[in-house]
Amino acid sequence: MRWIHLLAAGALSLTLTACTTSPTGRQQLTLVSDAQLNQMGAQAFQQYQQDLPTVGGTTHRYVQCVADALVGALPAEQQRGQDWQIRVFESDQANAFALPGGYMGVNTGLLQVARDQDQLAAVIGHEIAHVLARHANERVSTQTATQLGLSVLSSASGMQGPGGQQMMGALGLGAQYGILLPFSRRHESEADVLGLELMADAGFDPRASLALWENMSAQGGGQPPAWMSSHPSHGQRVGGLQAQMDSALARYQQARQAGRTPNCPRP
Repeated sequence: MRWIHLLAAGALSLTLTACTTSPTGRQQLTLVSDAQLNQMGAQAFQQYQQDLPTVGGTTHRYVQCVADALVGALPAEQQRGQDWQIRVFESDQANAFALPGGYMGVNTGLLQVARDQDQLAAVIGHEIAHVLARHANERVSTQTATQLGLSVLSSASGMQGPGGQQMMGALGLGAQYGILLPFSRRHESEADVLGLELMADAGFDPRASLALWENMSAQGGGQPPAWMSSHPSHGQRVGGLQAQMDSALARYQQARQAGRTPNCPRP
């Protein structure tokens, strides 16, 4: 039993020494080095390009134009340390992503939902925000700490039999819905706020983020209850964006007055 207590104490010590602060001032658990995650992001990006065909020409130039305007609005210290690049993938799924290291992807299906440069900027800005806020590091770290905690609990309480396995399954389910998914919803809400600010700073109209979610809602499709979802509901997201809109519009006006007027023709 003594080694279990030592392991738990070591895990707690590691947790306490690995706390950082997100761009919104929220405390984060980050156990993995940024260099390691950036390398993993580069590998995953290469794999994406092997698995899915990429699209070039005017479509890629359009998406690249939006991404360049957003990255260009970042402070110099946030631009460094990331290999900012973007690809367009041939896929009907209305999706986009950004990986640690600044590797970004947009599916062609998303361009049917994000109907102009401002709506596309809302999506790409949101994905860039995930990178800047180190959400991937936090997700990996939270999962690692949760699995360690469950392993320690299992060993400490002797849950090796069928009944113990059933109990551990219930505990694992509780960890999933009580820790991991709420963290993901928090990430999405934080990325919504940071992405809204970024698109406004780049000179894209932040009101387009609301139009984007109207388009998303119009696509239909059932959603799980909010407590079982890794993303906030459409209504929650729209409400969060509306709460930040006055501030974002002020930033947008400042950006336009400073000459940030992106012009990315849609193909």
